[in-house]
Amino acid sequence: MSSESNVKLTIALTNPDLDAEEQERETRNLLREIRELDVESAELVAVTEIPEGAMSIGGFLLGVLQAEVSLANFKKLLGFLGDRLGSKSIELEVEANGKKLKVKASSREELIAVIEQAQKFVAGN
Repeated sequence: MSSESNVKLTIALTNPDLDAEEQERETRNLLREIRELDVESAELVAVTEIPEGAMSIGGFLLGVLQAEVSLANFKKLLGFLGDRLGSKSIELEVEANGKKLKVKASSREELIAVIEQAQKFVAGN
């Protein structure tokens, strides 16, 4: 159930060092951990929404998951991502209040900056 006040995140893990199977495993582990947080929903992204040039495995987009979270828990989810994905390359798309923000990070410092940017974006600053 989607409500206006919820924030949608699309998280794409980009790790050229992993083969498809390892990346799939890492994505599913991350998904399981996100589901343990207080989120409205979290799933792998089905290939119906495939961006050009993306790889898919088993009907899902490789390395990509989506989560929907209340505004109250958005910061908690971002904090978790910062801890969990600090050294990984990720693409993050945040959708809130009918607007989208798309950012990339490939280091802990970049991820911290991206998280701050996402928080400001959602707060409407």
